[in-house]
Amino acid sequence: MKTALNTLKKTYSFASVIEDFKQLTKVGLAISVVFSSLAGYLLAVGSDGFSFKILSLLAFGGYFMVGASNAFNQIIEKDLDAKMDRTKNRPVASGRMSVTTAFIIAALFTILGIGILYIINPRTAMFGAISIFLYTCVYTPLKTKTPLAVFVGAFPGAIPFMLGWVAATNQFGIEPGILFMIQFFWQFPHFWAIGWFLYDDYKKGGFFMLPTGKKNKATALQIIMYTVWLILISIFPVSGLTGELKLSIVAAVLVFLAGVGLLYYGIRLYKNMDNKSAKALMLASVGYITLMQIIFVVDKFLQ
Repeated sequence: MKTALNTLKKTYSFASVIEDFKQLTKVGLAISVVFSSLAGYLLAVGSDGFSFKILSLLAFGGYFMVGASNAFNQIIEKDLDAKMDRTKNRPVASGRMSVTTAFIIAALFTILGIGILYIINPRTAMFGAISIFLYTCVYTPLKTKTPLAVFVGAFPGAIPFMLGWVAATNQFGIEPGILFMIQFFWQFPHFWAIGWFLYDDYKKGGFFMLPTGKKNKATALQIIMYTVWLILISIFPVSGLTGELKLSIVAAVLVFLAGVGLLYYGIRLYKNMDNKSAKALMLASVGYITLMQIIFVVDKFLQ
């Protein structure tokens, strides 16, 4: 009986350590980032010549890059995280994991992430390092200072989609630039929707996430405006003016319809001004970016 209890205790302890590790590195977010990076890579190489080795390196490098950023973020914000219901149970904020342990993980992930991306090519590693720096040293401190933090945070948030293209070509041109702009404009309806329905919780930590600082018509209108820009830049490759990044008319129509769907939720938030509409917009934004990337890749493979 005692042996069984000891085994159960060890199992629970091991499971809790793994769960804390997943929370520290935000595995769910990391997977979405890796997905964007792989989509960007496949857009660059198409069905001919893609390398499973590069795909694997990009996946692991992307995960370590995101994991490092999130770990540093949770170290810096541990006292503020402890004040908010959404984050108070995070490993560092709750005290289950020491700052030293979290720092070691963050530093190790930084070295592994940049090192693995460097194996692909130097430019990929450079953009990975820029992403970690901007997220940790610029975006994170600004969150308690100004709503412009979301604008700044959109830069590292937009890097993954273009990172895949750079990994494939070791070049930065109009193609990765367009991919960057797509994910850049996407950040605003996505994170402002989150900032809307978590407004009261963010307020406890002193975070300024909404562009006007309030849940008002002006904020909702800006969400609509950035969504329109997102739709326009997403279908721009159909023009044939974006180099090797191309989009067929059929694919452009599908992307446009997905964008109209996202815009509908933005307009609904403008009309209703409630948390329910903001949550629906956030979920729609996740659906949009995923569907859009799938359409782009499938269209590339069918060309």
